[in-house]
Amino acid sequence: MRRLFAVMGMEPVGYYDLSTAGVPVHATAFRPIREESLERNPFRVFTSLLRLELIDDLDLRRRAADILARRQIFTERCLALIDRAESAGGLSPVEADELVDEALHTFRWHGEATVDIETYQELRAAHPLIADVVCFKGPHVNHLTPRVLDIDSAQRAMHYRGIRAKDSIEGPPRRRCPILLRQTSFLALNEPIRFVGPGATDGRHTARFGEIEQRGCALTRKGRKLYDVLLSHARSQQSTGKAGHVVGESPFDDFPDDWATLRREGLAYFRYSASTAATDLGQAPLAASVESLIEGGWLDARPLTYEDFLPVSAAGIFRSNLGAMEETSYEAGGSQRVFEAALGRAVNDEIELYESAQAVSLAQALSDLGLRYR
Repeated sequence: MRRLFAVMGMEPVGYYDLSTAGVPVHATAFRPIREESLERNPFRVFTSLLRLELIDDLDLRRRAADILARRQIFTERCLALIDRAESAGGLSPVEADELVDEALHTFRWHGEATVDIETYQELRAAHPLIADVVCFKGPHVNHLTPRVLDIDSAQRAMHYRGIRAKDSIEGPPRRRCPILLRQTSFLALNEPIRFVGPGATDGRHTARFGEIEQRGCALTRKGRKLYDVLLSHARSQQSTGKAGHVVGESPFDDFPDDWATLRREGLAYFRYSASTAATDLGQAPLAASVESLIEGGWLDARPLTYEDFLPVSAAGIFRSNLGAMEETSYEAGGSQRVFEAALGRAVNDEIELYESAQAVSLAQALSDLGLRYR
């Protein structure tokens, strides 16, 4: 999977341990990391790896591993084209189109299970997502995620039109200055499937659902630490109230909600550029600080979009759509080292990517103003 996405210019970014929120997977997001690529196609694929060691029943764990070991999720031609791309440094346009066609077989939904109904029910009892991963021919796409500018309006509109949407929006509350990521979804379809075995039993399965997102500003390590502390306080309040209640806004009052404060306190990342008025203002002061250049009109600062995910939010979306509403944490924590061993490489640190993007933009902006980056 990593090699396929690499051919498409997408790299693994971030490590997400969803087991702490009751979902037995860890994950990364494959996406472009270069600025020009993100501007052209800000597309990302959240990709999870099942953690079989979290299945308590040892016999069921062994059977699940055997089922997964027997399947081949890529066509032979797809693998051959990946090999060619790696050895030749790319593909011809015809080969690239063929690779896409072949890769579609991997992600296509299959209505036929690879197990009998009894095995499916045992795996589903362990966790619905385990059954979703193990019992079918391949790693089907659970959902696509359109991006909206006002997710609260989208949520209200879904309820107004009778769409079975989540009760609440995942992520930070509504703010004047949006941060990180907010997500909601309309609930998974209950689709007909067919099991193997005597009689080829018919059944139903929920896996594919719709999701909507609104992206805000990327936070620095300092900003993310503050957000996580406030989120923990909000979740503590939620656990003492009605289950499924939207995260309250009160704990987040301590998170600044204006761009100038977020920038001055080093809580969020920005992209800098010389302002269009800089020429009319004349030479910028050589010893001026970044803040004074902004205040004087020489420098513009725009929030850097958060291109990644939030593990608690992702787990909440999974639970609400796969029928696992109880939020319990698995005792065994995640392991980035184990995940990267399976991946075959280290994941990119998303914070380092934002730090680099901000630094590069500031250096270029100061150079455009005839100043030296310090």
